[in-house]
Amino acid sequence: MEKNQELLSRISRFIHDWMIDHDYTLGTAQKVNLIINLLVVAIVVFLIDLLIRTVVVKLFYTFTKKSKTSFDDFLVKSNFPKYVAHIIPLIIIKQLIPYIFTDFPDLNNFFLKVTDVYLVCLIIFIFRSVIKSVKKYLRTTDRFYDKPLDSYAQVIIIFVWFIGIIFIFSELTGLSILKFITTLGAASAILLLVFKDTILGFVASIQTSANDMVRIGDWISMEKYGADGDVVEINLATVKVRNFDNTITTIPTYALISDSFKNWRGMQESSGRRIKRAIYIKSSSVKFLTADDLKKYSNIQAVQQYIEHRQTDIDKFNQEHRFDKKRNVVNGRNQTNLGLFRKYCDLYLENHSAINKDMMIMTRHLAPTAEGIPLEIYVFSKDKRWVNYERIMADIFEHIIAAVPHFDLEIFEVPTGSDIVKALRDNK
Repeated sequence: MEKNQELLSRISRFIHDWMIDHDYTLGTAQKVNLIINLLVVAIVVFLIDLLIRTVVVKLFYTFTKKSKTSFDDFLVKSNFPKYVAHIIPLIIIKQLIPYIFTDFPDLNNFFLKVTDVYLVCLIIFIFRSVIKSVKKYLRTTDRFYDKPLDSYAQVIIIFVWFIGIIFIFSELTGLSILKFITTLGAASAILLLVFKDTILGFVASIQTSANDMVRIGDWISMEKYGADGDVVEINLATVKVRNFDNTITTIPTYALISDSFKNWRGMQESSGRRIKRAIYIKSSSVKFLTADDLKKYSNIQAVQQYIEHRQTDIDKFNQEHRFDKKRNVVNGRNQTNLGLFRKYCDLYLENHSAINKDMMIMTRHLAPTAEGIPLEIYVFSKDKRWVNYERIMADIFEHIIAAVPHFDLEIFEVPTGSDIVKALRDNK
């Protein structure tokens, strides 16, 4: 060991001794010797680093090809082998610094601290690549693919950087780590203020994960932030939502627990997607059905049996209670064209192939408005995909709207200019 040190010392001072022997000044010999030593060491370390990095990376690639797990693939993509390969050249530099700066003790101490700082940063990069690899690997599993792993990874990386910065400042200032931590404790209020959003985001990430409020891939709507789309990323500061127009909306993570939002996951996991829409029937078009009307509507096969069965019950009831229909049609019980149309809608929906028969199927009246009587369709489509859902809903209402006139009903529409002109002409 001592012989190796003596040999390195002679090599490092070879130029220095040669220049002294040739009558160069001491200062010139020291400076020229330093420059040449730096150039030689830089070239040697560069070549060693290149060789080791190439070997280590190739060994990792070979190992990943034979390995069955994908975790090592993520390690390679995160530059883990390259960071590990830098350690050996760094150790070589640290060992050679005392010989390079023999005549410059101040530079010797400075570069020793620089190498220590670089070593700490290198270790941080290694830890960061491992954490990122773990995050990406867990994302490929069924159990963790929709969890906010970015938030947890960022917290761990911040913690690693925090510990690394403590070691770096301790090395640069010469203070012990305990004293440095004590000093930080005194400034905790400032730290809390600086990292307020990070702390809030971390707490929000834990709460949303623990309560299963939001997952990656969930469709959420948040009007306050103009978000309506799929969650693509959850990290400490923000939640990224890809809207259906392919724009990206960022929402503060803590807003998920402080503000209201709608998560459509329940609909996506259910057996159907709700269709809830109404058409407005003009009140003046609603009427009692006469015998001629019943005969005409009996040609509609969907309600033929219903009309016969219903009318039999109504006639029996009216006879038992001696209601005289000849005196006034309002006496006793009657069928109406709106009631018959409502039944027709029920039967049409029950036979529609795209409607989930195991969930609610209902046609109902809402409270009358100035626009007429709302007749609401309340059913669930089997297909929950947005495009197919819209097509199913359009198909249903196109049929219902087209069927309205066949029951002598009218759909309310606000009169247009041409309607008013036509009415004026008819009145002349």
